[in-house]
Amino acid sequence: MSCRRILCTLDKTISSLERQLAAARAAKADTEEGSPMVTKSGTKDLNERQRVFFVMGIITALRNIKRRNSIRETWMPQGEELKRLEKEKGIIIRFVIGHSSTPGSALDRAINAEEEQHKDFLHLNHIEGYHELSTKTQVYFSAVVAKWDADFYLKVDDDVHVNLGVVSSTLARHRHKPHVYIGCMKSGPVVAQKGIKYREPEYWKFGEGNKYFRHATGQIYAISKDLATYILVNRHILHRYANEDVSLGSWFIGLDVEHIDDRSLCCGTTPPDCEWKAKSGNHCGASFDWSCSGICKSSVRMKEVHQRCGEGDQAIWDTGF
Repeated sequence: MSCRRILCTLDKTISSLERQLAAARAAKADTEEGSPMVTKSGTKDLNERQRVFFVMGIITALRNIKRRNSIRETWMPQGEELKRLEKEKGIIIRFVIGHSSTPGSALDRAINAEEEQHKDFLHLNHIEGYHELSTKTQVYFSAVVAKWDADFYLKVDDDVHVNLGVVSSTLARHRHKPHVYIGCMKSGPVVAQKGIKYREPEYWKFGEGNKYFRHATGQIYAISKDLATYILVNRHILHRYANEDVSLGSWFIGLDVEHIDDRSLCCGTTPPDCEWKAKSGNHCGASFDWSCSGICKSSVRMKEVHQRCGEGDQAIWDTGF
């Protein structure tokens, strides 16, 4: 065996051992707020983690039942179809939820009832709140790495339309790359004024130009296994900014990460960018409205967007990867 092949094998062995160590740490993590442990089904033992293609976590809030139902009624398979997707395609899809600040509250009980009906939640040990999104994102990636051994881990907002077949094909093209960060890359001004949405209290850290570094917009993005494992291992020292997409992007600054700017993951619905592309046979992976940071009035409009821009329910089953 040549030296080059020996080194390649050694690199793969070390990488595998590092991931196993990370998962083992997660499995033994304490139960403090912000730990990677999920609160109901628990994490898998290291040797029992299910091997899958990708995990898609739909970040949702306690009160967003209408948004969740609009997704269940459109692009997210339900019941036996969801189980089949997991078994045949290696695709895990879950709504990602924390808990209220008052354990056992009416909101928590409502989520439990919803889970009993649909069985499509991933419960995190995390207190819900808009200003906790960066922490929730960090806890989410730590939890899914500890629970599933996937090639990719995705984060999606609950007001975004997704074509699973297109997303699967997109990820498959990058499956051989160990350090990829896929999404619609953007920059933009850092908001410093008090009282303004998306204000960044640490605006001064971004220099005289006050512009963010390139990062994937938060509506949908994917990271490869090694990057998600990096978040798990280093979760206690990773800094969190006010905006979760900025936080995630900052964690990869200085690492050997390939940023993949995929514009099919940020098609518009008004004007109907996604509809025009669908009619030409070039379906979008994800669609939303920039003006609303998601589909405007998504609980009402998701069906309409799905009808105009959806790839068809059979697409995910016909897609080879």
